Amino acid sequence: MFQGGGGGGWWVLVWGDDEGRKKRVTWPLLKRVLGYARPYRWHIVLLLLTILITTGLGLLTPLIFRDLIDNALPNGDATRLNWLALGLIAIPIVNGLISVLQRKVNATVGEGVIYDLRVVLFEHIQRMSIRFFTNTKTGELMSRLNNDVVGAQRAISSTIVSIITNVITVIATLAVMLALEWRLTILGVLVLPFFILAARRLGGRLREIARQQMETNAQMNAMMNETLNISGALLVKLFGRTRAEVERFENRAGKVRDVGVLQAVWGSQFFMLIGLVSVVGTALVFWVGGHLVLSGMFTIGTIVAFGSYLTQLYGPLQALTNAPVDFATSMVSFERVFEVVDLPLEIDDQPGAIPLENVRGELVFDHVSFKYEVKPETLLSDVERLGRMDNVRAVFSGDEIKPGNGRPDKPAVVAYSQAREQALEDVSFTIQPGQLAALVGPSGAGKTTLTYLIPRLYDPTAGRILLDGHDLRTVTLDSLAAQIGMVTQETHLFHDTIRTNLLYARMDATQAELEAACRAANIHDFIMGLPDGYDTIVGERGYRLSGGEKQRIAIARVILKNPRILVLDEATSHLDSQSEALIQDALKTVMAGRTSIVIAHRLSTILAADVILVLDRGRIVERGTHHELLAQGGLYAQLYETQFKGEREMV
Repeated sequence: MFQGGGGGGWWVLVWGDDEGRKKRVTWPLLKRVLGYARPYRWHIVLLLLTILITTGLGLLTPLIFRDLIDNALPNGDATRLNWLALGLIAIPIVNGLISVLQRKVNATVGEGVIYDLRVVLFEHIQRMSIRFFTNTKTGELMSRLNNDVVGAQRAISSTIVSIITNVITVIATLAVMLALEWRLTILGVLVLPFFILAARRLGGRLREIARQQMETNAQMNAMMNETLNISGALLVKLFGRTRAEVERFENRAGKVRDVGVLQAVWGSQFFMLIGLVSVVGTALVFWVGGHLVLSGMFTIGTIVAFGSYLTQLYGPLQALTNAPVDFATSMVSFERVFEVVDLPLEIDDQPGAIPLENVRGELVFDHVSFKYEVKPETLLSDVERLGRMDNVRAVFSGDEIKPGNGRPDKPAVVAYSQAREQALEDVSFTIQPGQLAALVGPSGAGKTTLTYLIPRLYDPTAGRILLDGHDLRTVTLDSLAAQIGMVTQETHLFHDTIRTNLLYARMDATQAELEAACRAANIHDFIMGLPDGYDTIVGERGYRLSGGEKQRIAIARVILKNPRILVLDEATSHLDSQSEALIQDALKTVMAGRTSIVIAHRLSTILAADVILVLDRGRIVERGTHHELLAQGGLYAQLYETQFKGEREMV
């Protein structure tokens, strides 16, 4: 069905597949797709030119055979025969050379589109907020960057080029056939309805099998992705589930194998039937044409030429019968890519944002509240979760339970959460330049959330955060990031050398500066004791190092960055007493002259704090020094009794 509008309107092309689903290709979508082909327009022009030339050369061969049979051989014309034979050799050579050029141009366009899409996608994903990553599977992003980008590239370099090539071939072939003999042309085209019917019936079954193959491959790949990373492999071994996982993989790999066999069988039937229809059309032409030759109406060479042209006609026609579905499928990949690119940026530079300069480090929280809201417009659309429990979602207590995915027979599985909707509520405090503030409170009080607001990993739901009097939302993100150094609860190291992980803080740092930072973090001697020193590979996510070693490298990385504001989120939580002792003096040196915010569970860190902020259920309930808070006998005193009892002698 075609639907259109005049002037500035739009049009949409709709067709259904075997399961009654509708695929849509709108003009705005197609216009946007063509926008990615625009930088390669001259390549595409050259590609179309090569298509015209190769199509024209392909049409010459049957005419040469016709002339050979009708003129050269009956007339004994040796010179004509020689030239015709030379033409039969020259055409495939020229065609082959042009095809090489055509393939190069096509690859340039295709790989260029992949490059452009991947860069646009990766850049946009990198600018998304942390909220986006906490609500999106990494595998789903990988699928957009790989499978969907390649599928989108195929639309430009393969599907569209194939459609254009086949259309040109069909039109040119029919034109030559009509010029030779219109009656035989009509006879050859009469089998086209049967041809389309066969392609529709068997082609639909093949598409269904192809869909099954993608689903079974997705299930197998999902399992491999979960069990072959370091965390998954460790879990399998700890629970002794190796045999069970192998059996599960055998089951999924077996389904992939079975669908592959099914595809091969149905594919052979499809091509057999298509070939049979082509043979019937060719036979009709030779049968009727043979009788016309016997009656002297035209020559034997004409029939031979027609046989060749029919072969060139039926192949492109078969491809064009599936072209709408192939084209729509390719457009789906573009839609999935555009869905990511169109996601709004939750955290971004405001118009007129200013760069931070000469930062002193005064940090003010002014009636700050924050809620972990999930905004559907900032997330990817729901996709089928293969091999998973259907319709699983988490709701807050009191939410209405609704059927999952519109299936009344399949109620949603609901996991009730006791987590607060409001993570922080009306938080106000001031930290003077160079002061050390310790955040203390029970688990889930909002300490980590508070630290995430400082580098604008999230923005407050209400209130504002000021750095040297500037609202963080009015300064550039790059300049803010340059002034803040943070060591998070989960230390992340790239699967690379220690040197590369350290240089991530400052790419132009010298070896002497690296070593100075590592000495300050008391990790230099350990590194030098490794066989490859600073060139030692740390392994996937740093798993070749202990928790304390990873954290000291992370601290050295922050020292190398030399920020004005230091945020330590339980930076010593994974350290034993010896490791902690190694970095306590280093931290004193590092924090000197810097505004520091530390989430601490060690009494030694708390005692050094200029101010202690006690959080409970998202609110600051107490503030003061260690001795002042103990004297109040409130929540801090209770935490001191339960958490620091073994360290009292340090008081």
